[in-house]
Amino acid sequence: MSESTKYFLPEDRMPKAWYNLAADLPTPLPPALHPGTGQPIGPADLAPIFPNAVIEQEVSTERWIEIPEPVREVYRLWRPSPLIRARRLEQALGTPAKIFFKYEGVSPAGSHKPNTAVPQAFYNKQEGVKRLSTETGAGQWGSSLAFAGSLFGLEVEVYMVKVSYNQKPYRRALMETYGATCIASPSTLTQAGRDILARHPDSNGSLGIAISEAVEVAASRDDTKYALGSVLNHVCLHQTIIGEEAMMQMEMAGESPDVVIACTGGGSNFAGLAFPYVRENLKGAKVRIVGVEPASCPTLTKGLYAYDFGDTGKLTPMVKMHTLGATFMPPGSHSGGLRYHGMAPMVSHVMELGLMEARSYHQTECFAAAVQFARAEGIVPAPESSHAVKAAIAEALRCKEEGKAETILFNLSGHGHFDMQAYTDYFSGKLIDPQFDQQALAAALEELPKAG
Repeated sequence: MSESTKYFLPEDRMPKAWYNLAADLPTPLPPALHPGTGQPIGPADLAPIFPNAVIEQEVSTERWIEIPEPVREVYRLWRPSPLIRARRLEQALGTPAKIFFKYEGVSPAGSHKPNTAVPQAFYNKQEGVKRLSTETGAGQWGSSLAFAGSLFGLEVEVYMVKVSYNQKPYRRALMETYGATCIASPSTLTQAGRDILARHPDSNGSLGIAISEAVEVAASRDDTKYALGSVLNHVCLHQTIIGEEAMMQMEMAGESPDVVIACTGGGSNFAGLAFPYVRENLKGAKVRIVGVEPASCPTLTKGLYAYDFGDTGKLTPMVKMHTLGATFMPPGSHSGGLRYHGMAPMVSHVMELGLMEARSYHQTECFAAAVQFARAEGIVPAPESSHAVKAAIAEALRCKEEGKAETILFNLSGHGHFDMQAYTDYFSGKLIDPQFDQQALAAALEELPKAG
């Protein structure tokens, strides 16, 4: 067996196609429904906010979708990303388990998000779009789309959840460095934002609200389209380059994972690593696949599988997903990228089919795991990624107790260099564990649309 720590694929072995799990699902996804009529939507219904190429990918059931050469050319700035054996963490834990992580923090924006930002910007540019509007939680997606927009000459307007806007000023600075405009959400620039502020003047915002604002802007301007950083099928599709690379790199290491782990907010980095392994499980492999979410926003572990809107303003199509309710307001936390009321329909479907597990952790225990990881491996994880780190450590300690030398693979979806205030709060004892409000959940679920 190789004694290497890092496993690099040469650029000429970078995957040339994204993998589409829709081709292999034992039962198809329930259709998305029109927010007005409640009927299944068609491509024409999505045309006001998405370019045609993205719409085609959203509804495609083709197994492999070619990555355009201009997109692969940009990917080469950081892809293939490294697979790393966490040998020092294994030693610190005293575990017989082998721990590997796919490190997506090497991208220019510091996370996995450019894997979909670049193709979305490319397809919009191809179709003559001038501007993109989007939302962002922690800022990873906003900075990634800002980066992609700068490469293809597109204006980018980002509605950033207000609690994160205030917590993470350097994410805003990064977006502005790439040429984007960053706006705290809810804002007074849109009707959706004004409506929220009229009811809740001190609102910290949420991804659901920020999506409403960005979609409203795209739908009201002919020169603008909307770009989404997670949840939808085409986003999950673009991220599968992570898992496809990881499979080849695990083969280079002479290993095959027993457990695959990723954090889950909207579902994109989880889908990116896990969906290729779901495919192999459907062929007879036996890999445990684990999604990890915050206890303060536990979509998979406490949400209802039902039709719901993707945004608080109820402007988006209704999709069947694990949801806490579009009006549910997750408490503020430093894992802004995981504060979303719903889970990707494809990930939710995989959960319903029993093809994955889900668990949740409080943010202080995730930060403790992140610090332990940083002191062993040297990389400071993003708060979102710390959930996957926590689960990987838990699995490694289980192996220690059981005396099993299992192989664990997790996605380190981004670095935490822009999140050091969160670490400062953790070290000073200011970081608390927001409590999940069951009454607020019940109230939000009462407002679910009567669909499906």
